[in-house]
Amino acid sequence: MPEDEALSKSEAREDGSSPNESESSEEEICDQAPLPSQNDQTCQMKMNASRKKSLLEFRCRVEDAILGNCIFGAKGNARTKEKSNKDITLWGVPLLPSKGHEATDIVLMKFLKAKDYKVSDAFAMLCKMMKWRRDFKVDGILEENLCPKLQNMWRIEGVDKEGRPICYLTSKDFSDREMNKKLLRADGKLEELLRWRIQCIEKGIQLLNFSPGGANSILQITDLKNAPGQSIKEMRWFCNKMIKLIHEYYPGIMHKNLIINLPLWYCAVNALHLRQITAKSKNKFIFVRSAKVTSTLLKYINPESLLVQYGGLKRENDIEFSALDKVLELNVPANTYEHIQIPVNEAERIVTWDVAITGHDATYKEEFIPIDDCSYKVLLQKEKKMGEVVRNSFYIREPGNIVITIANGTFKKKKVFYRYNSKPCQPLYKLTT
Repeated sequence: MPEDEALSKSEAREDGSSPNESESSEEEICDQAPLPSQNDQTCQMKMNASRKKSLLEFRCRVEDAILGNCIFGAKGNARTKEKSNKDITLWGVPLLPSKGHEATDIVLMKFLKAKDYKVSDAFAMLCKMMKWRRDFKVDGILEENLCPKLQNMWRIEGVDKEGRPICYLTSKDFSDREMNKKLLRADGKLEELLRWRIQCIEKGIQLLNFSPGGANSILQITDLKNAPGQSIKEMRWFCNKMIKLIHEYYPGIMHKNLIINLPLWYCAVNALHLRQITAKSKNKFIFVRSAKVTSTLLKYINPESLLVQYGGLKRENDIEFSALDKVLELNVPANTYEHIQIPVNEAERIVTWDVAITGHDATYKEEFIPIDDCSYKVLLQKEKKMGEVVRNSFYIREPGNIVITIANGTFKKKKVFYRYNSKPCQPLYKLTT
């Protein structure tokens, strides 16, 4: 049995894998998994019928609450009845079931799933959340200019393998202690910081369509590389508050919250905080150590959509490649080496390539080998340890092959991702004559 499969459930979750995930291929799973018995199919049908019944009951309760003007938790009075709530929306989706919007059931199912399909608990959660959104003035939060100095800490960049938008939250600006004091200890700044964080979530929700088969959740990546220590009590309050808000007021919105580059204090403190969250929501938080960041993120994100600083191939304002360019994969077994060959059959072209590897314990060498045996080989890069993603280019004067040698000196298999393209190019001496 491979070492990764022998991990305990807690260790697997810490590394970013799920206890239910398997390293086997789809063919192996199909061969090994027994066919469902008639009793299993009957139980599944009963479960589906039970969930449909819960959804129908939940729809009725929401309909009555909206028409009775008590969706915010309190029964309507003479004043509130003057203003109708029929047009009330949640995350841009009409909440009144009788309007027949296809996304209404998808939104309501998020509350049922969060409460294990208990209608009373789901309805109480919805009313509590609607009241909080009204009191916190969330519907107008997108128009506010909050924490302009922190705008570079949050960004939406690409989608994951299932089409969900990827939201990155970094803590690089918190490395400045003077800024920490201004942001965390000034009067009213913590509340503004909290509203800014809610604003980031609401911006991500704007990209969701809540349609059947579409993206209706967000993949959140939180990078704590330069996060201030828990010795700052204000930061401790902020972390606790955000975990609670996401758990109570954004059910099902966060598909996964991958917390990467963990400091030691974060693991210890949040192990206690997550005890207050249900086991289902606890699986939404995945803590990833620095050595496992690239391999974990690649389970959810294709390499062409993953940012280069996390081991992917995506660069800002990249003019050479796009997410549509094909990415090839190569496995390098332990204590061996493999070759990547890029054929170039025409002269006077510039070839550009990207190479990324999971983990940094490997070396690479690049050279150009002409087809003509009488020509000389050209060493483009002598053997060097791989760090971040490697990008290089070379002007081709005659047909040949660019050969990249990847040497894996560890006891674990490595995955290599690479892509390349070629463009015609005239040499400078021809352009000037």
